[in-house]
Amino acid sequence: MSFEHYLVEHCSPTLAGLKSANLFRIPFQSRRELKRQLLLWNQLLGQKGVQVLLLREEVNQALIYVCRMDLLRRDLKKPGVGEFLQKCGYPTGVLRDTLCRLQQKLSVQEDFPHEIGIFLGYPLDDVQGFIRNRGKNCKCTGCWKVYGDPSQAEKLFAKYQKCREVYCRLWRQGRSVWQLTVAA
Repeated sequence: MSFEHYLVEHCSPTLAGLKSANLFRIPFQSRRELKRQLLLWNQLLGQKGVQVLLLREEVNQALIYVCRMDLLRRDLKKPGVGEFLQKCGYPTGVLRDTLCRLQQKLSVQEDFPHEIGIFLGYPLDDVQGFIRNRGKNCKCTGCWKVYGDPSQAEKLFAKYQKCREVYCRLWRQGRSVWQLTVAA
C-alpha cells in the first residue's frame, strides 16, 4: 500500500477535521524514501493545517502520527488534561516539547505509553479509566476502550467510521488526499 492509502485508510477523521490525530504503522524499505515521503506530505498537508510526524522508527517499519496542531492544542487545554500529562512526565507549556517527550517515551518503551490516547483525542476519563483498570472492565469498545460516556463515544465511533468509508470510496474514485483534506 502507498503512503497515501495509509493516510486515507487510517487518518480520514483527522483529514476531515473531525479528530485531532490518528496513528498508523507503515513498512518502508528505505529510510531516505520515508523521510522524503514525510517531507512531501508535510509540505502538502501543512497548507491545510495537518502535520505528519515520525513518532518511532523500527526495523523497516515506522509509526506515523498525523495531527491537526490547532485541535491538539484545544484537546490539551481541556480541564484536567495538562495536570494529567504533567503527572505522566510531560512538559505542557510548548506543544512541540510535549510531542518531543511523547517521541522520547516511544523510543525507550516497547509498549505504547497509555497516555497516548490524549494525543489521539480520546477523552481524559477514558484514558485514565484504561490506566486504572489496566484495559479491563470498559463500558464499550470502538476506536478506544470507553470508561466514561458510552453513548457519546459510540456516536463518535459511528461518525469516524462513516468518514473513513466515505473518504476511502472517494479516494478509490480518484480524489486525492489533498482534495479530501479540509483546510483548518
